[in-house]
Amino acid sequence: MPSEETEVVVVGAGQAGVAMSEHLGAHGVPHIVLERHRVAERWRSERWDSLVANGPAWHDRFPGMEFSDVAPDAFASKEQVADYFVTYAEKIGAPIRCGVEVTEVRRHTGRPGFRVETSEGSLDARFVVAATGPFQRPVIPPIVPDGAVPVQLHSSGYRNPEQLPEGAVLVVGAGSSGVQIADELRRSGRRVFLSVGPHDRPPREYRGRDFCWWLGVLGIWDAETPPRGAEHVTIAVSGARGGHTVDFRALAATGIELVGMAASYDDGVLRFAPDLAANIALGDGKYLAFLRAADEYIERNGLDFPEEPEAHVLGPDPECATRPRLELDLAGAGVTSIVWATGFATDYSWLQVDAFDENGRPNHRRGVSSEPGVYFLGLPWLSRRGSSFIWGVWHDARYVADHITTQQGYLAYGTTDRPGGAPAFGKN
Repeated sequence: MPSEETEVVVVGAGQAGVAMSEHLGAHGVPHIVLERHRVAERWRSERWDSLVANGPAWHDRFPGMEFSDVAPDAFASKEQVADYFVTYAEKIGAPIRCGVEVTEVRRHTGRPGFRVETSEGSLDARFVVAATGPFQRPVIPPIVPDGAVPVQLHSSGYRNPEQLPEGAVLVVGAGSSGVQIADELRRSGRRVFLSVGPHDRPPREYRGRDFCWWLGVLGIWDAETPPRGAEHVTIAVSGARGGHTVDFRALAATGIELVGMAASYDDGVLRFAPDLAANIALGDGKYLAFLRAADEYIERNGLDFPEEPEAHVLGPDPECATRPRLELDLAGAGVTSIVWATGFATDYSWLQVDAFDENGRPNHRRGVSSEPGVYFLGLPWLSRRGSSFIWGVWHDARYVADHITTQQGYLAYGTTDRPGGAPAFGKN
């Protein structure tokens, strides 16, 4: 039986896949979006219950539609974000097929395009867009062996405090996820330890503007792709409870004990690097530099924004930073759970093409891979700092769609069956 044919197969129907479908549809490019679960599934089933977006609703959205149930300066819940993408996909008529897993993609031999094998059969496509994003495989560093504490889980598997057994909790990782989970656990009455590594700590709001606005006017969202090894920026900022600036001193004052990066484990004792004060100082330095840049922007443009001198006052370091704990007897401290907020790795084992470097990372420029006809979308720093954020992926998708239609124009040259348009599939 011949396989189904289409011009473009988009793998994944999260924010990247929906954005890609919108731009391909605007160009009139036939395409199919394949999603193994539901639209925006990770927002629903791989996030904790109380999660909200880290950017306000006026910013964390696509240009073509506002949130109907969230005030512009409020922060959408994870269910509201997922529902937003479902509604958006319906609005643009995205040809999404849910419950279809892509198992393998290979280039055809002797003719253009790719064979896409799925759980529902095979497809042939001229182009393939990997829109599966950066959050594919949870990463837990191999430090604490299984069985050392009753429960170890990744932040993607955490839902709420009631899910964990009674006892103290160690949260490893001080980006947005780790900080919010640690704070929620502390508010539930748990004793909490928070392992803090290097991080970026912007203000939630400064002089009447959200940090997302400041990143825009200061040109930080459009910062160019960093060198290899610096693709991921751990940002400690929160939209929880109406949004607030993450302050590790304030967290320590509430009873959360801060420790350095988890380093090693031996016979029930977890050891931490002596880097807590340095990591806090590094985050402080970035925070203060942000404030100075904002102040200079206000002065340069003659803006009448309210003064906020108190934002520059940090206060003394907590005792847990000046006299850091370097060892923790897990059983002795009553730790029964460890939540690893330690990020994710990509998994492109299904994409059997020459589009990766020697370390298995996507080899691309602005999403256009080294394998002609294959594209990546939704990755951090795909083209700019904002690439993995909702609004950023929409703009990256537009660039990728433009590239695809340009290639279609070249491939259409000399054909007679569809003059002036995209070539019929399989034509040279």
